[in-house]
Amino acid sequence: MDGLRWLLLLVGLLVIGGVYLYSRREKAPVDEDEVRSDRDAPSLDDTDLVDEPFLVNEEISPDDDSVEDEEDPVVADVPQKIVTVRIVAREKKSFPGDELILSMRGIGLRHGKFGIFHRYDGSDESKTIFSAASLVEPGSFDLQNIKGQEIPGISLFLVLPGPVESTEAFDSMMAAARALTQSLNGELLDESGSTLSIQRERYLREEIIQFQHSSLAS
Repeated sequence: MDGLRWLLLLVGLLVIGGVYLYSRREKAPVDEDEVRSDRDAPSLDDTDLVDEPFLVNEEISPDDDSVEDEEDPVVADVPQKIVTVRIVAREKKSFPGDELILSMRGIGLRHGKFGIFHRYDGSDESKTIFSAASLVEPGSFDLQNIKGQEIPGISLFLVLPGPVESTEAFDSMMAAARALTQSLNGELLDESGSTLSIQRERYLREEIIQFQHSSLAS
């Protein structure tokens, strides 16, 4: 099932300390005004915003008490894993909001549901590979006022299983994270706020492979 269903179920949970991590999005009709080709030149003209908080950073099992009773039993039977990295400005500064948005659009991320950015599997906006949210509560981007904003960082997150193979999704997210880190002259961190080393990245990838194998075996 798509990630927005989990985002909608877990919306509102707060992680104290400024670490905002995320769940998956629910399948919903697409607003034709929001549909744009990944090849469109970056711009700042999106206005459809939905302010919702995004928080979660752990595997979700069928026994998770946060899942509402009325949730589709098919969804509840699927174990899920959330993988998150962060990009922050150096020296505890902030990114200019308009520069951040243009950088995300420059690598093909598209503004969509919940007012955050997503990498879709092709043009199908019901298939989110990974997403990017602001580290400023509630996580969405106010594009109408973005030129006056200073944003300390963003969180990139993916929910597994997703529309593409798990390691492929992770590699895609990490490639985007490195590109953004370079273009913004930022710092790439893991989910705990430590510098993301090559060893840590390999470890995360191995965890994903193990998760994938365990999901296939169950």
